[in-house]
Amino acid sequence: MSVSLYQVSVPVFTRFLNNLSAVLETAAAHAEQKRVEPAVLLGSRLYPDMFALSKQVIRTADAAVGGAARLAGLEVPTFEANPDSFPGLVNYLKQAVEFLATLTAAQIDGQEERVITLKRGNDTRTVQGQQHLLNNVLPNFYFHLTTAYGILRHNGVEIGKQDFLGRA
Repeated sequence: MSVSLYQVSVPVFTRFLNNLSAVLETAAAHAEQKRVEPAVLLGSRLYPDMFALSKQVIRTADAAVGGAARLAGLEVPTFEANPDSFPGLVNYLKQAVEFLATLTAAQIDGQEERVITLKRGNDTRTVQGQQHLLNNVLPNFYFHLTTAYGILRHNGVEIGKQDFLGRA
């Protein structure tokens, strides 16, 4: 049995973005219960040269949305971000999930060889759809997702592996 590009992208992104939303709600409750200013958690990072929690969350969502949009041949949408609050980040994730819900398997499946042009600053490169998903999008998505989880865990938020994975 083969696995399609859609199956390894949109449903996976949706599941883990929803899990991250739940983890952020747990973090907000933790901050309130422990009387920790939310800004302290949102600005926390694992190391000084790494992004803070709020940026890790945004990068997680952006990896999912950007990757899926490019595979579908669509412009990458932008969402209004309020990285200064847990509700703002949860709303950002909600917008990402809502966008992903508009995508169909027909838009993504069969796009393994789609030429995708990536621009970062003055650097432009092209990659094929499957290569982009497997070697760039998924690793970046999981990197920022795991780092966000690690920041919260490091700061004492009582979350576990099941919170990360969610319920299948």
